[in-house]
Order: sequence, then structure tokens, then C-alpha cells
Amino acid sequence: MKNKSRTLLIVCAISSLSFLFGAFVHAKLEAIPITSGIIKQAQVLIGMEFTTNEADSMIHELMENRTSYAELRKLNLPNDVVPALNFNPLPVGFVNPDSESGFQVSKETNLKMPVDQNDLAFYTVTQLAELIRTKQITSTALTHFFIARLKKYNGTLFNVITFTEEHALKMAAIADAEIKAGHYRGILHGIPFGAKDLLAQKDYATTFGAPPYKNQQLKFDATVITRLEEAGAILVAKTSLGELAMDDVWFGGKTKNPWDITRGSSGSSAGSASAVSAGCLPFAIGSETLGSIVSPSTECGTTGLRPSFGRVSKYGAMALSWSMDKLGPITRSVEDAAIVFNTIQGTDPKDLSTIAAPFNYDGRLKSLKGYKIGFLKADFDEKYENHNNDSVTLKKLKELGAELVPIAYPKMPVNAMTFILTAEAGAAFQELVLSGKDDQLVQQRKNSWPNIFRTSQFIPAVEYIQANRARTLLIKDWYEKLKGLDLYLSPSFSTNLTMTNLTGNPCVVLPNGFNEKGNPASITFMGQLFGEGKLLQAAKAYQENSTFNKHPSLNF
Repeated sequence: MKNKSRTLLIVCAISSLSFLFGAFVHAKLEAIPITSGIIKQAQVLIGMEFTTNEADSMIHELMENRTSYAELRKLNLPNDVVPALNFNPLPVGFVNPDSESGFQVSKETNLKMPVDQNDLAFYTVTQLAELIRTKQITSTALTHFFIARLKKYNGTLFNVITFTEEHALKMAAIADAEIKAGHYRGILHGIPFGAKDLLAQKDYATTFGAPPYKNQQLKFDATVITRLEEAGAILVAKTSLGELAMDDVWFGGKTKNPWDITRGSSGSSAGSASAVSAGCLPFAIGSETLGSIVSPSTECGTTGLRPSFGRVSKYGAMALSWSMDKLGPITRSVEDAAIVFNTIQGTDPKDLSTIAAPFNYDGRLKSLKGYKIGFLKADFDEKYENHNNDSVTLKKLKELGAELVPIAYPKMPVNAMTFILTAEAGAAFQELVLSGKDDQLVQQRKNSWPNIFRTSQFIPAVEYIQANRARTLLIKDWYEKLKGLDLYLSPSFSTNLTMTNLTGNPCVVLPNGFNEKGNPASITFMGQLFGEGKLLQAAKAYQENSTFNKHPSLNF
């Protein structure tokens, strides 16, 4: 009976909060008077207690607030309107890890076209670039090659939402003409790529992977796409994402893992990771809010870079969480990730959350002598699935000359802060709740977006602010703990993944072995805030001294 009473009390509390906030417009609740009894029931959900007199005194203010909510909802704010608040991950006293900018990649020399052109599918960006630069292949031929490969496997992998073929071939022809005339823009000139379909491209739909937005066409280009195209890269496809950036299920099906098509590719950068892994794209752009580059890169055996918060413009990208969203490349190699990152990073007047910082990378580094690399000792001491592979990685870093330093987490309730994401997501997609279009989403489980969006309408603004104040302490504490380190290592899936998506630290996730079923496993190299330079250098040095550069057989 106690459980039944508690359930009834909670149901009454939810109903009461609906009255208070006018949360369900369909019922026109804003016309119903708020009483002290409603307030007393609602207090159960927020874990506070008020006297009857206190509750009675609140009525007028709450009624006014509810009227304000109703007025603001009439604005029908589109997803691309950002709040007049900007998250800044920089702690007091922050000093950039790089004092100046510089970019140097390793050189590809004497590279020849493969006898079997199908081998091009798994060439790196630097290798393909050398073939284009030396005029052994044209951008048009390479674009045709990757579009054909995407189409060949898309019926099984479901990793493309929209082919941008007409646009791609036009841009490839321009690239070829420029290169023929001696105007070579650089490494990405003529290289095909894909973009997660939450990035706007003015000539094609931007669907967010979700039925309510299936026919949405935004009449502008995302800054990331603009910067890549200015470097000469060729957009050939809008890749799939789990709807509204969750998991790997979208309105066209479930994106598959090329290593094992009985599995999904994970998400939400599902199509980007799947396509790169399958040799259908040299690189693709993904996004991460709470693991959406790390997780599919692990599942599909790709290399993914999640930059520091504020490094890459989010203009033209779907907003899920304004203070946690990051855009980054998914590639075959760390150096490819560095090349793409160098092109897309930097401030943007269209995105006020971008932060100026130097980026200094030298891909010629072979040794890690002099590097101080931390590792989360408590995590690595656990007996988790990838423990053996991760232990071998730590040993290899020592062999390369690095000094390994054990570090520990801050004593902060990290997981308790994650409702920051759901509060912001609930605001970003409140329109779906108000209109009832949340019922159109493919995923309708208790932990799927429709239920999360509805639940988020009940998060008090005060608690959201308090969580962000706690986040400030977390950022400061972690910055202090990492002082003196060049970077640190973490298992790919641990508290660190959540924590650093809150703090804004960058990471590179890359293959470091296989599990018992022969599927890829990964480890995460973590950087100081805005420390992508040393992070990428160390990850590249490790990757060049590992043997985990296999690719899936695609026997399906």
C-alpha cells in the first residue's frame, strides 16, 4: 500500500506541476486557477517543503509566471535561436597549452596509384591528397568512386540520409580545373567527405534524422561545411544520425556496424563512423554532446576527435545542448583528424560561443620523450572489458618515452550534473512537446527523447543554475589536477566521458585492439582544455607504433 500511495502522490505532483507551468497546452491548463493545494502536491517533485501559508503567498507570482510562459511559447522559437547566455569552459587563471599556432604534417613521398583501385577506399586523406596533388587521379574520379561505394553499401549499412551528388560533381569539376591551373589549395583540395545530417547545407534537406524534420531545408550552410569547401573538400553525402542525436536509429532504419551488421554502429554520429569504417568516405564530420563521437568511433574502429568546447563553430548545426555540443572529425587516422580539425577550428562571429586559442601541431613527432601523460588509475585498475588492451597501450606509451603519472577524479557528483543536457534539450525541442509532434519520433521508449523532453519541462530553472555553478567548481578542480601534464589517458567508457563533456576538454578516441568477438576496441587520449596540439601529436605517435589499422571485410 505504501508504494501505491507514493505512486499516487507522485502522479498528483506531476499533475500539479502541469497546472503550475501550463506544461500541456493541449489541455489549456493556463486557464485553471493555481491553488495552495496544487503547490503542496507539486513540491514533492522538487524535494522541497512549504507551509500552507507560504504556498498561498506564492499563488499570484506563479500565475504571472505561467502567463509569461504561455506568451513566450507563442514565439515558436526555431532550433537555431541560441539563448542569450554563453557557456565558457575557461577556469579563472587559465593559460593556453599552446603559446603560438603552427601546423606541420608528415609527408607522403613516392606514392603511386594502387593496381586495384578499390584499395583507395582505405587510403588516408594524406595519401589521397598526394595522388590528387601529383595528378595521378582527379577529384571528379575520386568523387565518383566514393559515391558509388556509398551507394553500393548503403542498402545494408543505412549510413546515408541524402546524397549530394549533383553538388559534389560540380564542386569536384571546379577543384580539378583549379588544380590543373596550378591553384592547389592544400591537403583537402578535391577530397570527398560526409557531414552528419544535423549540419545545414542550403541545397539539400537537413533532417536531424527525425520524421518531424524530414523535409526541412535550411537556406544557409553550416560554418563547418563552408570552411571545408573553402579548403576544396567535396561534400558527397549527409550521413545518418540517430534521430535528434541519440543512438543509431533514424527514420530510415538502424545504421549498421561494418564489422558486424547484426550490430548497430552506435551513435549518434552513426553514419559518419559507419561510412568511414567501411571505406565509403575518407572522413566525415560528427558531433558529440555526451559520447556521440567516442561511442560510434569505438564501435566502428575509426579515429574520432572531439575538440574543446568553443574550438569549432556550431553555426548551422542542430542544437541539442548549447553548452555541451561539439563538432569534430571522424577519420581513419589521427593525422587526418588533425588536418580536418585545423581547417574547421577557429572563432566565428556567427557563433558567440567560439573561443580564440592557438593550435600548434607537428605530425613529424616520433618519440614521446619528455611527455608527462596522466592516467586515471582507479579506472584502469578496474576489470572492465577492454582492460587488457588498455594496459598494453599504457606499456607502449612508456616504451615511446612518456612518463606516466597516476591521477584521480575530483570529488564531485559528476552524474548529478547531466540534467544540464536534458534541460537544454527540453528547451531546444519544446516545440515538439507543445505541438504533440514528439509522438512522430521513431523511438518511444521511456529513455528516448519524447519522454526526456516531456520530463525536462519539470526541471526548475533554479536547479539548472545550481548545477552549472557546481560545473564551475568541477572545471576549476579538473584544471588544477591536470596542471603539469601534457595530456592523460582514460578508458573510452567511464565517468571521464561524462565529466569531460561537462568540462569541455578535448579527446581523441582511436582503436587499440579487438574484443573476443573480433570487433574493434578503443582507448581515449584526453587533452588539456585547448590542448589539441600535444593531444594529437601523442595520439599519432602511439597510432603509428600500433598495429590496429585493419578494416572490415564487408562480406555481406
